[in-house]
Amino acid sequence: MSTSIIQQLAFEKLNDDNYETWKSNINMILVIDDLRFVLMEECPPSLGPNANRTVRDVYDRWVKANEKAQVYILANISDLLSKKHERLATAREIMDSLQGLFGQPSTPAMHDAIKFVYNCRMKEGTSVREHVLNMIIHFNIAEVNRVLMNEKSQVGFIMQSLPKRFFQFKMNAMMNNIEYKLTTLLDEL
Repeated sequence: MSTSIIQQLAFEKLNDDNYETWKSNINMILVIDDLRFVLMEECPPSLGPNANRTVRDVYDRWVKANEKAQVYILANISDLLSKKHERLATAREIMDSLQGLFGQPSTPAMHDAIKFVYNCRMKEGTSVREHVLNMIIHFNIAEVNRVLMNEKSQVGFIMQSLPKRFFQFKMNAMMNNIEYKLTTLLDEL
């Protein structure tokens, strides 16, 4: 891939207001590198022990192209989005998820995101980092669908969602009038 294309992608990382341009650029890159078919075709069936060479080549080509497409996509979205999407198995799943997050505003998506934020409670024994990142993703979904919550409100929702073991942390923040930013809160927790 040419250096100018890589620079263009790095310059045009996905954010709230450039989804259509970003998607167009990613699609262009996938076409140039002959990888776009992984967004259109299902993965061929996994190989059996007696698969012939042609079947093995088709499968290997799809898997290799999918991995490469995933890298291009994940490298050109925010670190937060990348973390959330790196567990998805295919480039197509990632693109479908991003479409859901950044495509046209959706009233059901907005309602689901708000419902999640209001009702979310961290379960004991789970990762606080994963919990906070998951809430941030839902704040972003709500925002993409035209619901604006300021950062102070977002921090408040996160603090409310924490289990009892964070009682001392919450009391310390309240007693000392500590106003966290999302990134600071994530680091402190």
